[in-house]
Amino acid sequence: MNLNKIPATVVTGFLGSGKTTLLAGMLRQVTGKRIAVIVNEFGEQDIDSSLLRGCALSCEEEGGEGGAPVEVERGIYELANGCICCTVEEEFLPVMKQLVARRDTIDHILIETSGLALPKPLVQAFNWPEVRQHCTVDAIITVVDGPAVAAGRYAHDVARVEAQRLADESLDHDPSLHELLDDQLSAADLVLVTKTDLLDPAERARVEALIAQRVPASVKTLFIDQRAYGNGDGDASRAAERAQLEALMGIGAASEETIDRIDNHHDRHHAEGAHHDHAHDHFDSCVIRLGEVDGEALAARLQALLKSHEIYRAKGFAAIPGKPMRRVIQAVGERLDGYFDRLWGADEPRATQLVFIGKGLDGAALQAALADVEIATSP
Repeated sequence: MNLNKIPATVVTGFLGSGKTTLLAGMLRQVTGKRIAVIVNEFGEQDIDSSLLRGCALSCEEEGGEGGAPVEVERGIYELANGCICCTVEEEFLPVMKQLVARRDTIDHILIETSGLALPKPLVQAFNWPEVRQHCTVDAIITVVDGPAVAAGRYAHDVARVEAQRLADESLDHDPSLHELLDDQLSAADLVLVTKTDLLDPAERARVEALIAQRVPASVKTLFIDQRAYGNGDGDASRAAERAQLEALMGIGAASEETIDRIDNHHDRHHAEGAHHDHAHDHFDSCVIRLGEVDGEALAARLQALLKSHEIYRAKGFAAIPGKPMRRVIQAVGERLDGYFDRLWGADEPRATQLVFIGKGLDGAALQAALADVEIATSP
């Protein structure tokens, strides 16, 4: 690992698996480190006020330019606008750029993903030049609910996970829980099995067998009980807990260097295209490309199209004359949102590109409907 880079620990796992408890223990017990935290969990209060006060990294609250994610007090960044692996470019990268700008004040980054997140796209983002130069993935820790896996449910509360899936308007993958657990395990540098005090020997053996089938022998599996990380009594107990947690930070896996080699269900689904029963196959999609556009006219025309066509989602970027930043366009149902996310590159064409997903879409008709919002440029 390059010691000049900020190490980042990615914690992934389903709702109720124990991710937040682990993160809380790290913030509470690991001392001497200035830690920034990125949390991304739908409908959950991941880090309460006591955890915010316990964060080792002190920073002022400030807003993100052009609608970028907002940094909240004491180093906690909350991404609440979509599953982090599906919003890498719009949500995650702007926060990482903020952290890179503050790299002299940060010793470690903790990232808690949504319970539905795939680790691979997130870790691949660490290979973006502006991130790779300054940050590395210290380890991907996959947290597994022992009793749920032993029972074949995989998640503690399947109904809550399904509700989370429905609430996440940005989600672009729809695997079964079994496939999703496989994909989270496939990327793991370390597996933590929680609530093992609730497992009898036969149940523990089933969990061990399932994990062993999905991770190489080089990936270690730790079994912890429900009382671990945060409820120890006495100096000796707290010292042991601190030592365990500090051992989770400093693994030095540099996971971004090998993440592309991982084969998972999600990649295979996309590679198979129409031959699999992936959620995308039930929809039509089309891409509309334009040059620079009148921002207000585009918004009005898109709003009309959302009402007159069966468009489930529209997403893309718009080039607005006189604006140095590109504008992100996102629409779900009849709700349309937009914000400026970053400067156009010096050699980057100032072009507008929108992806529509829906039923019975006519790409030519949509292109024609948007044609007059394009602003003609001088030859």
